[in-house]
Amino acid sequence: MPAEEYAHIALKYNELEPDVMRERATLFAELMQRRRSVRHFSDRPVPQDLIEKAILTAGTAPSGAHREPWHFVAVNDSALKVQIRVAAEREEREAYTRRMSKEWLEALVPLGTDWHKPFLETAPWLVVCFAKNVGDDGRKNYYVQESCGIACGLFIAALHNMGLVTLTHTPSPMRFLGEILQRPKHERPYVLFPVGYPDPDATVPDLHRKNIAQLVTWL
Repeated sequence: MPAEEYAHIALKYNELEPDVMRERATLFAELMQRRRSVRHFSDRPVPQDLIEKAILTAGTAPSGAHREPWHFVAVNDSALKVQIRVAAEREEREAYTRRMSKEWLEALVPLGTDWHKPFLETAPWLVVCFAKNVGDDGRKNYYVQESCGIACGLFIAALHNMGLVTLTHTPSPMRFLGEILQRPKHERPYVLFPVGYPDPDATVPDLHRKNIAQLVTWL
């Protein structure tokens, strides 16, 4: 169908003064600099509508041909969380004892991680992003990895902005998530996010991020 046959609407854009832009940019950058991946969660309940808002934010991500090749499953059920933990720890035990290279294991030392994943039961919500190479209509999706990556980044930012914490958990392989959550064959687990409040005694590695000189080349 010719492009001119598709409807377009006027862009809703409110231009801000440069000083306002700088202030907003600074405040948001400072907010995101405080973001940390958390592995110690409180079991305090989190209202479902907060998770919904974060997923709606994720859904604003750009995607190849606007195919929106993602689907989120939000798990609050305790029995399902136990199933996910058992299956994830089975794969993680194999990874840490057999699959990971010596170099990979050495890279993880500063994080202090191992195959035990109690946060999969403790966190009030487990949110799984599924990537879809084919849409529900049977048509091919495009730039699926990139699109889902951007959506997940927005999801993380939305959670941090509202005061919740999360972690990108990617046990490999993750096929068990599709089976436990009874997802269709054309959906592939992409990232598992435990979501909630940090445990009052939570700690994080003393890590440092790259500075602007390390992040960018100006030409």
